[in-house]
Amino acid sequence: MTAHSPVILDIAGPQLTAAERRRLEHPLTGGLILFGRHWQNRHQLTKLVAEVKGIREDLLVCVDHEGGRVQRFRSDGFTHLPPMRHFGELWMQDPMRATDAATAAGYVLASELRACGVDLSFTPVLDLDHGGSSVIGDRAFHRDARVATLLAKSLMQGLLQAGMANCGKHFPGHGFVKTDSHVAVPVDMRSRKAILSDDALPYGWLSASLTSVMPAHVVYPKVDNLPAGFSSLWLQDILRLELGFTGAIFSDDLSMEGARFIDGKQVRPVDAAVTALTAGCDMVLYCNQSLVNGGRPVDDLLDGLAKAHLRGQWALNGHSERRRQALLPQYPSLSWDELMRHPPYVRALDLLDS
Repeated sequence: MTAHSPVILDIAGPQLTAAERRRLEHPLTGGLILFGRHWQNRHQLTKLVAEVKGIREDLLVCVDHEGGRVQRFRSDGFTHLPPMRHFGELWMQDPMRATDAATAAGYVLASELRACGVDLSFTPVLDLDHGGSSVIGDRAFHRDARVATLLAKSLMQGLLQAGMANCGKHFPGHGFVKTDSHVAVPVDMRSRKAILSDDALPYGWLSASLTSVMPAHVVYPKVDNLPAGFSSLWLQDILRLELGFTGAIFSDDLSMEGARFIDGKQVRPVDAAVTALTAGCDMVLYCNQSLVNGGRPVDDLLDGLAKAHLRGQWALNGHSERRRQALLPQYPSLSWDELMRHPPYVRALDLLDS
């Protein structure tokens, strides 16, 4: 096995094809990200994940499953989780009840996913609710960094109780800008001091609790001309050295518009991946390209990264690989039927319903 498997890719549909099996076997592939199109029912999802793990047991199976409008699996028994703003609103009425409910949400979220074999959800959102961001909106817990941090930590406690790691996003903060990085390159004109004393606060306060972080495809020109996910200043100098974060760093999706332009220049996905990895990302996500031309863009990325490594443009990183593997669950999950009778799960559902 290679010393570093940094690519998190996806597949086209709810069943694996021969070409997708080959991509999952590639030594640079470290995981699979699932979307709504990969879901038919629990049996199919569980079978799909088992097939992926049969190809390589160490592959990290991930999903964006936060609650609210970002929840990939919603039927066949999956609990409809509220958006994170719900817990912020509950905090304003009863802070202690809000923290308990957030822990319950994390437990339900993680235990249901793990019962189907999924290893990691990219949650919690640590962005602050400044009120103007359409892409963040009610995905954020609260405007106050202190409240957002405590509710996120409560949610993370629930994830941990179900055996799941966590991912804080989008460092150092996507909530202030109105532009959606899926379709454009957002620019946040605030100073370094302003960002670190507000939006980035949760990352320092949770530095011993976060197991992974995803930076924003946002440019903060008063700090660096590169988007945060491609900036060693943001990832290494600030996130790791100044804030003390020691876990894994995922890039956000390299197919997003916010990743196509780096320092004012349009770049190929492989160049974006190399830039992210050399800046300090341990893993890079490349999403929805399995749907394009039979997945040719995914092959191009894997082949291009391999060639770039041979040319010395980026190095295999054993520390990054250890961080990736540390995100895998450390013990087996309950089956779905066992989970339905499990007292902590039943109690967590009661807390969410109350």
